[in-house]
Amino acid sequence: MQRDRSKILADSIRRLLRRGAFSHLRKIVKKTHAADLSVVFQTLSPAHQQRLFELIENREQKGIILSELDRDTFLDLTEDLDLDELVKILETMANDDVTDLIGQLPAARSSAILEKMKKEHSAQVEGLLSYRDDTAGGIMVTDFIALRQDCTAREAIASLQKEYQDVEMPFYLYAVDENGHLVGVSSLRQLVLVPPETPLKAFMTTDVFSVQTDMDQEEVAKMVARYDILAVPVVDESHRLVGIVTVDDVIDIFRAEATEDILKMAGVGDEFIETKSISKSTRTRLPWLFASCLGGIVAFYVINHFESSLSRFAFLAAFIPVIMGMGGNIGTQSSTIVVRGLATGRLSVRDIRTVVFKELVIGGMLGVFYGLLIGGVAQVSYSRLSFALAVALAVLSSMSVAALVGSLVPMFFARLNIDPAVATGPIVTTAIDIISVFFYFQISTILLGI
Repeated sequence: MQRDRSKILADSIRRLLRRGAFSHLRKIVKKTHAADLSVVFQTLSPAHQQRLFELIENREQKGIILSELDRDTFLDLTEDLDLDELVKILETMANDDVTDLIGQLPAARSSAILEKMKKEHSAQVEGLLSYRDDTAGGIMVTDFIALRQDCTAREAIASLQKEYQDVEMPFYLYAVDENGHLVGVSSLRQLVLVPPETPLKAFMTTDVFSVQTDMDQEEVAKMVARYDILAVPVVDESHRLVGIVTVDDVIDIFRAEATEDILKMAGVGDEFIETKSISKSTRTRLPWLFASCLGGIVAFYVINHFESSLSRFAFLAAFIPVIMGMGGNIGTQSSTIVVRGLATGRLSVRDIRTVVFKELVIGGMLGVFYGLLIGGVAQVSYSRLSFALAVALAVLSSMSVAALVGSLVPMFFARLNIDPAVATGPIVTTAIDIISVFFYFQISTILLGI
């Protein structure tokens, strides 16, 4: 339903843009939620994106759209945008989103923007820019509710009404001591249920989950998901409360990390390439395909080594694709399972023996089943028991070793603190192709007495 609605909206906007019906387009834009508009925006051509962006009058809508764009599209869209207008758009956005966008701009332009922004806003953004983009400090929001632990519920409610009206995540009230150190947390529900004169320290929770500013964003996201909380406080090395990471940012993190892993596993880099130029897309994919090319060359030499076997028994070539395919598929399955487990925290490097053994057993069991099936096809087709047995054993060997390699390589990469996603795709499948071909011809040579 939602997909159909988005498609209808996108088709309508594209049609109106082609016709130049800008008055009708403005009416649609005003009635459309910014989140829906941002989805449609990314499906448009660069020229249509530029024109639609100019037609949007609401700066908050523009800010949401900018926050959803990839880096290249954002730079192209804002390259000719008036600096004062860009500053006004950024000032409608949350500090963490502003930090992400300013960090993508050239140094001279980002400095000019910070100079034009309001001092309080620019100071907060500059503070966030001092942290790495992929850490808790880089993604945290500096607008949060922090109250002294000795204030009463009545005083806390009064502070919410006067000082914290624009806070992004008002569901948690963080208690701090006289030095700003985090000492407790209370929910909004707890606050309104206690008697007005009850001090915050009497009903707050002192067992607070918090993260350091330098913690990796993926670990922060896992913590929020694990404990089912709407926000997690961020503290510095002195345990002073400096910000919070909210659940909407966690959703963005999971989406970004999942996208990055999928693209790496496919061997096309770690960023979207739909909007990249032809030359940049080619450069991104070239090294990964080169790995496959080298693997193919090695496989060629393996097959060439058994040229005499092929010349005597040409039917050996008939089962090369299926044996390589079965090995490659189960290898990709195993590596995907392990990479996903490592990414979500369900698996760790300490589980390497258990994980690898489990995948090896599964590969062996599947290898027995499909070995008998494919070996039976070989027997029916060529009526040679020794050849059918060679095919069955080759499938068993290929699938078992593929499951072993597919699970072991990502674990090995993770132990070396290298992103295990890069171990999948071309690397794993290429290695398995070589191994599968070698086992097939070696077993066939022995059993057929070549």
